[in-house]
Amino acid sequence: RAQRMLAGHREITEQMRMEFVDTEGLSTPLTAEFEYDPADPFAVSILFADEPAPVRWTFARDLLIEGFYEPTGDGDVHVWPCLNTQGAAVVILELSSPSGEVLVQVGSRELSAFIHQMVAMVPQGAEGGLVDLDAEIAQLLSA
Repeated sequence: RAQRMLAGHREITEQMRMEFVDTEGLSTPLTAEFEYDPADPFAVSILFADEPAPVRWTFARDLLIEGFYEPTGDGDVHVWPCLNTQGAAVVILELSSPSGEVLVQVGSRELSAFIHQMVAMVPQGAEGGLVDLDAEIAQLLSA
């Protein structure tokens, strides 16, 4: 568990053991880092560093928060609570891209700790107060 100070704000990085679930339901352990940076308050990222080339998935943090309690997601990311083959509480993440889709699961207890840190740092509904829309628009128009 790490909280780093970056340009006046803290970033939360939590390394978690996850499992890749194949089409037969068999799971393969992997390690990933969940990342939350208040500089991008609406997003959360998962870095899969075990891959030959590291892969980062960034998506709406609300998907992770809501998917902890009930099935949610539309499009490339779906999240829902479940029980693994041993009966332990897990959260499933289905990540889809043009090159395929992957199903991974993470223990609910570990994910809960990360979500609680993230929401303690930036409560739900307060994300918009951290975004300078004028600066974002100016950056888009200057590109």
